[in-house]
Amino acid sequence: MNRIAGKDMIGCEKAAVMPRLLEETGAMSGIKEDVIRLIEALPEDVTADDVLAEIHFKMQVDAGLKELNEGHAIAHEVVEERMSKWLSR
Repeated sequence: MNRIAGKDMIGCEKAAVMPRLLEETGAMSGIKEDVIRLIEALPEDVTADDVLAEIHFKMQVDAGLKELNEGHAIAHEVVEERMSKWLSR
């Protein structure tokens, strides 16, 4: 089999995450070229897990930037308050 998701293509469970991330972030347009450039920038001894981690990181950053551009930011003070409650547990 030659699937993008699941173990069949690259032997890694994390591969199932990629298609969902691409859909959720709205990054389907031009994503193939973006992924190719990302992979080409990685060292030759890269593992499948490394590739997937880089793709996941890029998708998360892109999603965060999209949220910021849409005005879905949280004020620094609010974050500090939330974190202080979490860290004091």
